[in-house]
Amino acid sequence: MLSRLMSGSSRSLEREYSCTVRLLDDSEYTCTIQRDAKGQYLFDLLCHHLNLLEKDYFGIRFVDPDKQRHWLEFTKSVVKQLRSQPPFTMCFRVKFYPADPVALKEEITRYLVFLQIKRDLYHGRLLCKTSDAALLAAYILQAEIGDYDPGKHPEGYSSKFQFFPKHSEKLERKIAEIHKTELSGQTPATSELNFLRKAQTLETYGVDPHPCKDVSGNAAFLAFTPFGFVVLQGNKRVHFIKWNEVTKLKFEGKTFYLYEKKIILTYFAPTPEACKHLWKCGIENQAFYKLEKSSQVRTVSSSNLFFKGSRFRYSGRVAKEVMESSAKIKREPPEIHRAGMVPSRSCPSITHGPRLSSVPRTRRRAVHISIMEGLESLRDSAHSTPVRSSSHGDTFLPHVRSSRADSNERVAVIADEAYSPADSVLPTPVAEHSLELMLLSRQINGATCSIEEEKESEASTPTAAGVEALGAELRALCQGHGRPEEEQVNKFVLSVLRLLLVTMGLLFVLLLLLIILTESDLDIAFFRDIRQTPEFEQFHYQYFCPLRRWFACKIRSVVSLLIDT
Repeated sequence: MLSRLMSGSSRSLEREYSCTVRLLDDSEYTCTIQRDAKGQYLFDLLCHHLNLLEKDYFGIRFVDPDKQRHWLEFTKSVVKQLRSQPPFTMCFRVKFYPADPVALKEEITRYLVFLQIKRDLYHGRLLCKTSDAALLAAYILQAEIGDYDPGKHPEGYSSKFQFFPKHSEKLERKIAEIHKTELSGQTPATSELNFLRKAQTLETYGVDPHPCKDVSGNAAFLAFTPFGFVVLQGNKRVHFIKWNEVTKLKFEGKTFYLYEKKIILTYFAPTPEACKHLWKCGIENQAFYKLEKSSQVRTVSSSNLFFKGSRFRYSGRVAKEVMESSAKIKREPPEIHRAGMVPSRSCPSITHGPRLSSVPRTRRRAVHISIMEGLESLRDSAHSTPVRSSSHGDTFLPHVRSSRADSNERVAVIADEAYSPADSVLPTPVAEHSLELMLLSRQINGATCSIEEEKESEASTPTAAGVEALGAELRALCQGHGRPEEEQVNKFVLSVLRLLLVTMGLLFVLLLLLIILTESDLDIAFFRDIRQTPEFEQFHYQYFCPLRRWFACKIRSVVSLLIDT
């Protein structure tokens, strides 16, 4: 029997699982791992495949069966973390954005960060004004297709590529103009470097938004950047707190707390799992960017005296250590395969996947109608005062919806209405359709959708079940915190009950301790006085002695039984 169990256990441990990781260029890396393989093993395999040494900025993201996103923890088993049926599917993404991406040692690392920021720009996470949008898109165009060639690039060639969630013909012409006149002669590496240099100056650089609600029930997005904690509401940055000013991060259920020196910010996540993910991201980002060395990392608990919480510890190196380690790298720069170059399958370097999405103009127009107009740039001050600029023809988006023709002329690079925190809207393992979310939110709020929106939704919605799942998630976000006062009252009642239970438990423990010390042979005046009282003598002979004899009898019987066997 024992040998059969051991053989079955060894077979279970030796079982191999197939893992597919979607890379930043939308190519895929597939490997097999054993049941007890840790996340670090899979990550090292992936970095070896990419020929990447400055790997601390990156991570592997996955979605659990409850549709909650997570970062793969390198100290735990991959199979136990995913909790889903193989084959496993994950994404390779930038986890900690470099504070200065231009200062990265190797070109291959800068290229991967470039791909990530290009995705952020396309999915509406990186917001900027029109002139910055045109310049960034022109850099991408130069890196992708090289110098402008009239024979290869006819009029309107920039419209074949989708750089942003939406853009107008005026912006497309501006992109083509910059590409033709200002960027000629730049190599892909130079264009990518200039792109990074410009992107890092934007306020939403490094933002990975977490949808929440504030205490008033208003939608907000929380994010962690290389420089601190950010709260976005609508088109404004309402809070920015530097990392050295953040004193504590905590969560209880669906409630997230951030403690600053003078204030406490409270926000509500759609689910407890989402709130825990938000808390863990905050702990990791604060440790990575704030601490001087990894030996200063401590285990953090979300619990207090009356609430049972979670414990978490960041397990990687901090930013300063990563920079010091990068400075010591001495090797020949690895070959990078960009678009247009098809490397061998066996090459461990990067193979560039599909180019920028080519979207027909008529279809883009329908998509544009479905995306919220009226957002301004996030280039505002820390006090949420919008900044406008009219220099060089830069225009910001108006607050109200204008006519279709006018919107086509004034739309810049913006996030969609949901400011989707989706990892990607491209065919990645987690395809979250922000368009369907927006349509469902309008239906829930009683707003009507245009005919083009309905057609676009029908064309892009895969199944009715998928829409129902998206609707359930959106309703959980919209309705989960409709009564913050009632939740506060419930939490207060729970706190009082916990206080009573803890008090009763402490009293019981103290009573047991007092009895044990009194019955002992300690020759202390306090205990001698207690032993001489009639009440103690009665307790001693009627209760304590019989109970002691009963325990001794039971212990002797158990010992004799063990000896006989």
